[in-house]
Amino acid sequence: MTIKRTGSAVWQGSLQQGQGKTSTASGVLSDTPYNFGQRFEEAPGTNPEELIAAAHASCFSMALSMIMGEAGLEPERIATEAAVTLEKDDSGFSITAVHLTTRVKSPGAEEAAFQEAAEKAKGGCPVSRVLNAEITLDASLEG
Repeated sequence: MTIKRTGSAVWQGSLQQGQGKTSTASGVLSDTPYNFGQRFEEAPGTNPEELIAAAHASCFSMALSMIMGEAGLEPERIATEAAVTLEKDDSGFSITAVHLTTRVKSPGAEEAAFQEAAEKAKGGCPVSRVLNAEITLDASLEG
């Protein structure tokens, strides 16, 4: 099976004074603006790293749900945050790390089986597999 999804961006102007707009084929994002300040100076709005973080958190949560189900663990709720680290070195900017923090409610789940499922999801979700970055995980079950 092959699935293709598309997104697009248009950038106008110089790096620091320019403006961009990004869209997805689904229309969820439609000419959503982004600029230098939003990416590098904490100005309100979105940026590529934030979108990667949201994609990674979503992908990981779905993968964890699947893997837990295969292990006989039924999650009621999976809440995941992905923190993307962007660093600059001599060769330019790179996404060097992503830290996933997930909190899962799954009554009756054994800790060891849950941690095994979480590690499998961390390495196996498609977004994890595409990133050339260190991916770390803090996974815990809620009471």
